[in-house]
Amino acid sequence: MWEKVQETVKYLKERTKYTPDFGVILGSGLGSFIFDIEIEHTIPYEEIPNFPVSTVEGHKGNLIFGKIGDKKVVAMQGRFHYYEGYSMQQVTFPVRVMKYLGINTLVVSNASGGVNRDYEVGDIIIIYDHINMFPEHPLRGKNDERFGPRFVNMGEPYNRKLIAKANKIAKEENLIVKNGIYYGLQGPTFETLAEYNMVRTAGADCVGMSTVPEVIVARHMDLNCFGISISSDMGTENEMDKISHKEVLKAVKKAEPNARKLIKELILQS
Repeated sequence: MWEKVQETVKYLKERTKYTPDFGVILGSGLGSFIFDIEIEHTIPYEEIPNFPVSTVEGHKGNLIFGKIGDKKVVAMQGRFHYYEGYSMQQVTFPVRVMKYLGINTLVVSNASGGVNRDYEVGDIIIIYDHINMFPEHPLRGKNDERFGPRFVNMGEPYNRKLIAKANKIAKEENLIVKNGIYYGLQGPTFETLAEYNMVRTAGADCVGMSTVPEVIVARHMDLNCFGISISSDMGTENEMDKISHKEVLKAVKKAEPNARKLIKELILQS
């Protein structure tokens, strides 16, 4: 793993001559955040050594290098998922690459199913904690101390200072946001009504199929993390028949401008 990461980093540094401060992973329907970036380099995943290729609709498959104001960023326009058949090491490989490109903060975004009764479709959720229920762990296997410690403290998976700053920005910009716990499941099926109820009973506010492995690996390497989710559907009996990937993308698109504004301002002010 170490050698593959360094090979990929070497390739990207030679091609871009770029040292980003922030890494951004753009989830379902959030790909247009790239329009907030003054793009300097666009590299398709298939051209990057050791990179997987995203197979999901709504995930473009480019690594974007550029600036937001005076902040340098590298953004994944499309992520990889465990349900696509990749190993957890492949899913999280880009996070390790971004670390050694120079980032110190990782921003992750996703679409999720809302289970909190106070949520509505289109709500922006600032993730302050998660519950990991993936069947595989990205750190399973022999640990490489060059990346991080064997046992990772997950007491603060999402940086509290960044959360506080994001809430302050939301208030100043008159953006309505919720703060919630994300429940990570394998997918690719959407949850049954019984599973939605289980997630709610477990104490989570929303549920999805990504983000958790990426944050675990980021924390393994001592990166600061900030997570944002858009509630794309509600796990209630009356709403179940409406849930599809097409409807998820439609719901996210409506909320996307405010989500983009929040992420952009957070990066500018950090």
